[in-house]
Amino acid sequence: MSIHIGAKPGEIAETVLMPGDPYRAKWAAETFLKDVVCINQVRGMLGFTGTWNGQRVTIQGSGMGMPSLSIYANELIRDYGAKSLIRIGSAGAMQHHVKVRDIVIAMTASTISTPSRGFFKELSFAPCADFGLLEKAVAAARAKGTPTHVGGIYSADVFYDERPDLNEMMTRHGVLAVEMEAAELYTVAARHGIRALAVLTVSDHLLTHEALPSEDRERSFGDMVEVALTAAFS
Repeated sequence: MSIHIGAKPGEIAETVLMPGDPYRAKWAAETFLKDVVCINQVRGMLGFTGTWNGQRVTIQGSGMGMPSLSIYANELIRDYGAKSLIRIGSAGAMQHHVKVRDIVIAMTASTISTPSRGFFKELSFAPCADFGLLEKAVAAARAKGTPTHVGGIYSADVFYDERPDLNEMMTRHGVLAVEMEAAELYTVAARHGIRALAVLTVSDHLLTHEALPSEDRERSFGDMVEVALTAAFS
């Protein structure tokens, strides 16, 4: 076990899906995996291991924001030998052609600040996805016929943002969507030499102010989970 994960050695798979919400981890595990076992309940951050199409996979909550994600990503890699980390979560669209319920696959993740900023000092590091995972995720999404967008996203370090000027600048530069974890995930994965990807469902829109009703979220998020699993094991 590690400081924040109570799993025993061998209970966590090499491939880990990481939703922010621990109850979304529970829903995804019960919906898509077989032979599911709860392997973590520390601080209520639920984690589950099971199989998908015969492949062993863990779904572990990461919490909200880059500091929380960084803790779980580091421990999953360092203490449990995770080799592929795929974030599955929600995002807010920042382009008119990106619609609510669409999937966004993050090629890069811009940010103002991450927990890893101190490592780089004056260097402006460019966090990016693993191309092999990204390529397979795009193919999986296209095979499902799910509207999908691939490109740069923004990982915010605050939820209640009061920088409309920054949002306007990102929209002008083609940033597809905003979320709160991917930039640190990509940075930690690069540091440890493992694969990482963020597959996101658009749950709301910063330009049109449309939002996905809560009762529709699970159905819409299902496509995202299937794309992530297919990418991991195809």
